[in-house]
Parts: sequence; structure tokens; C-alpha cells
Amino acid sequence: MKKAMNEAVLVSQCISGFLNDYAPKHKTGSQHTIKSYKTTLEIYIKYLEREKKITPEQLDWNCFDKQYIEDWLVWLVSERNNKPETCNVRLASLREFIKYAADKNIQVLSVYQNSTTIKKKKCSKKKVHGLTKEAIKVLMEMPDTTTRTGRRDLVLMIVLYATAARLDELLSMKISHLKLDSTKPYVNVIGKGDKTRTLYLLPKAVSHLKKYISEFHGCKPEQDAYLFYSKRTDKHSKLSQPAVAKRLKEYAAKAHVLCEDVPLDLHAHQFRHARASHWLEEGINIVQISFLLGHAQLQTTMVYLDISTEDELKALAVLEDENDKKITPKWKNKTNTLTAFCGF
Repeated sequence: MKKAMNEAVLVSQCISGFLNDYAPKHKTGSQHTIKSYKTTLEIYIKYLEREKKITPEQLDWNCFDKQYIEDWLVWLVSERNNKPETCNVRLASLREFIKYAADKNIQVLSVYQNSTTIKKKKCSKKKVHGLTKEAIKVLMEMPDTTTRTGRRDLVLMIVLYATAARLDELLSMKISHLKLDSTKPYVNVIGKGDKTRTLYLLPKAVSHLKKYISEFHGCKPEQDAYLFYSKRTDKHSKLSQPAVAKRLKEYAAKAHVLCEDVPLDLHAHQFRHARASHWLEEGINIVQISFLLGHAQLQTTMVYLDISTEDELKALAVLEDENDKKITPKWKNKTNTLTAFCGF
């Protein structure tokens, strides 16, 4: 029993280390992805407890075997009515945790290898929607440039479109990443897996950025300050994704009245989709676009090709105008549940 309990503690420590240290520091800067990891593990642990009747004393790495996971995927569909896309996200998140555990413990390697043989569920291909030329122009007219916030928002949208960066990549940009005085101005974007890609900037984007930096960062900006920072804290704190999402929806509501092409549920990623479709129409080949978008696989980029063909050339004009924390002996808690033992 003591040996089994020791392994249960290791599993619990691994969950804590993955969620609190490894994932946010080494895997992703996206709070949405971190939340997805946590939600997936919480759902899985609750499944083990309630459906498989696993107690804290019984928890071990065998609970992550292929059969357990396949049964869980069936349960996600039958009991939670999850769609294939959601099941695939859950599977990918659980695999990331098991992979992390395998790196920490060689005995878990076979468990991870078996998990990679689980097939993803078939999904119907979704069409990716970008923004039309008119939608982009109207959106750019929405910020009130007589206010600091409005001027900031305009530059944020310009850079979001000009670089086709993911929102977290944009909000992670620091002054040091921008090389605006270079012969060919560019920005270094830090993407997934800390991979850096260089994106050149057009003159109008450079002009807006220089004015913005002068106003918001002064004549001698701190190189490690975030380009877009939270005004509630300081220049070393990122502007939050929810804050950006809220502003975009406010602009979308106003812009939709003038242009129905502007979706009311506008989100930052649509600027990325839009820029990708325009690159295609400019004649940039799909391999180059894949690099510009920071995609790990070319197949991911092919999704963007469908925008041009299916939307019949509704393109966009170029916008020139902690170490693992010590775990409290959770088997001593009052509820004595597996979920509580694992920290959920």
C-alpha cells in the first residue's frame, strides 16, 4: 500500500508541476491553452474517480493506459455530448501531460507511446472565415483617435493584421523585438515553442508604431517593456487577452452597422486569417506563408487557402493607407476524493 501511495503522490505532483510550472513557462503563453490543459486533467481525474471508482490509494500511471483513455473518449461523447473536435482537443491535452510525465519518469514512457496510437476522431472540415476588405477598412475607422486608448487600439489592430500574429504573440511583443530603424523594418515574433520568426513591416505600420512608441513609451523606451501593456499596472505587464477581446467586440458592434461584413463575434484570430488569404492573393506561395504564420505543419496552412477559393477572391487590401511545489499529503484531506487529491 505504501508503494502504491508513493506512486499516487508522484502522479499528483506531476499534475501540479505540469499545470503550474512546465506548461506556462515552457509550453505556451496562452491562458486559453493553460485553461484547456487544466480542464482536461480535471475532467479525466473526475472520470477515473466517478466512472472507474479509482481512489487516491489506487491512482498510478496505469490509470493513463490506452484502454482507460479510449473509454474516456467514448464517455465524453455519450455522457458529455462532446463533439469530435472537442474530444480531439482533450486527447491532445492529455497526451501533452503524459509526455511531460514520461520525460520525468522513464517508467511512464510506454504509457505515453501507447497513448500516441489512439486515433483522433474524424471531424468535418470547417471553413475559416477572414474579414473582407471593406470590413477591415471600417474597423480601422472605429477607434476614437482623440483618446489615448483609441490611438492604442488602432495601432494594435494595424500590427495584428500587418504581422498576422497570434494574439498572445502580439501581446508578448517587447520594444526590443522591434527594429523600426533598420533599412527594412521588421519585428521578431516569438511563437509557439519559443520559435522566433522575422516579419517585415510596411511603411505605414512603421509610421504608426513610431508615433505610438513615442507617446506611450517616451523618447527612451525600455527595451524589455511590453509594446502593448496594461495601464492598470506598468509597462512590464501584458495587456490581457480578455481586455483586447472586449475592445474588438465593441468596435465590431459599431462597425457592423456600417458594414455587414464585420461579424458581431469578431475575434483577434480573424485578422490572422485575413492576412493569410491576402498573402495568397499577392502570389506568395503556401510554404512561405506557412513560415510567416509560424505553423509547424504545412497542412495547417492549407486551411487558409480555402478562404481565397471559397470566398471567390474576397481578399483584403494591403493596409498601407516554479520548481514543482511541495504537495500537501492530500490523502489526509477530509473529503478523501481522487479529485481533491489531485488538486482540483
